[in-house]
Amino acid sequence: MNTTHSRHRTAAAALAGALALLLAATGCSSKADGKGSSDSADGVRTGPGVTAKTIKLGALTDLTGPYATLGKSIVQAQQMWADETNAKGGICGRKVEIVVKDHGYDVQKAVTAYADIAPDVVALPQVIGSPVVAALLDDIDRDHMLTFPQAWAASLLGKDSVQVIGTTYDIDMISAVDFLTRTKGLKKGDTIGHVYFEGDYGANALEGSTWAAKKAGLKIEGQKIKATDTDLSAQVSALRKAGVKAILISAGPAQTASLVGVAASRGLRVPVVSNAPGFAPQLMKTPAAPALAAMLNIISAAPAVSSDLPGVRAMVASYKKKYPGSPVDSGVLSGYNAAELLGADLKKACASGGLTREDLVKAHRSQKNADTGLGTPQDFSDAGSPASREAYVLRPDAKADGGVVNVEDAHKAPGVDEYLSTRG
Repeated sequence: MNTTHSRHRTAAAALAGALALLLAATGCSSKADGKGSSDSADGVRTGPGVTAKTIKLGALTDLTGPYATLGKSIVQAQQMWADETNAKGGICGRKVEIVVKDHGYDVQKAVTAYADIAPDVVALPQVIGSPVVAALLDDIDRDHMLTFPQAWAASLLGKDSVQVIGTTYDIDMISAVDFLTRTKGLKKGDTIGHVYFEGDYGANALEGSTWAAKKAGLKIEGQKIKATDTDLSAQVSALRKAGVKAILISAGPAQTASLVGVAASRGLRVPVVSNAPGFAPQLMKTPAAPALAAMLNIISAAPAVSSDLPGVRAMVASYKKKYPGSPVDSGVLSGYNAAELLGADLKKACASGGLTREDLVKAHRSQKNADTGLGTPQDFSDAGSPASREAYVLRPDAKADGGVVNVEDAHKAPGVDEYLSTRG
């Protein structure tokens, strides 16, 4: 995630890679590997964050800043996963602990927090903020710290230790253009507006929409905005003047609400499609709610929390029981899914005899069909490629859990494979 987006954001050294392979090949060693790893009494290699009794995971989150609601949802969902896991005996005979650090969406505080917890955790199943991830990339890479950011920019691909879960923003906008041409009557020669945040989030989304529009014979009328822009009247006026037949928005919930609300009030009642970070269920309690329900669709790598998927329904029921009164939003699903995926990595690493950071990254990259039952299967084998190429189409519904319902099940839009191959 990003100040440039709400739900908002290159290889390990050859010597380190060779060492990891050597450790895996030789199995248990009675000596430390020079990076703090050693054998436990049960013969499992351990390192930072892992003892004979515990596995410590870290969360660099926002509990007091602009994404505090999201941060709380993710933290609670991952703690629920840890409690459930420990009730079943833990992982590799060890209890899971999650160390939470609140950075308040302040990059410097996040850098300090990482330095504080890095020696004591084996992985980070949550890091909120693209600016935070960007500031920590070199440290994460150096430390072989398997990290799941709450950010989906393609610029985060290519690091063995950093895993973008699901699709990237550009793929979602290719799906959005496909949705508009299939279901909203857009045709060759039409113009689509694209309102987008400056920075990685917006730039990556615009890359996808521009490619897809050119492929479909459409035109893109771009409108770059800042995260601090909350009145989009000027952008709506420009788009209306350009004669747009639909609008894409890659920004935050406040911007989506302004865009749709102003467009509706000025008679620009055209379809609007948002990246997932552009919507929050709280919007359905604002004056923009009727316009959002009538005009907005959301492209998301994850299903709606109100989905009938058995895994999602079970998770929602457990969450409501554990945290009564807390909203069940997309952060709950995202956080729990990330924890489940990391748990599978830990189990696989344990089965191979090691719980060092290098062992965990290796186990993670060996997962080609990771399926938690909470959405689409994920392929983590290529650090340079998105883990999924399929996206759902959602729409707002004030009465549904999470404020959205599924419109279309996950599918890969035509052109996605071609786009990724040309991107290299």
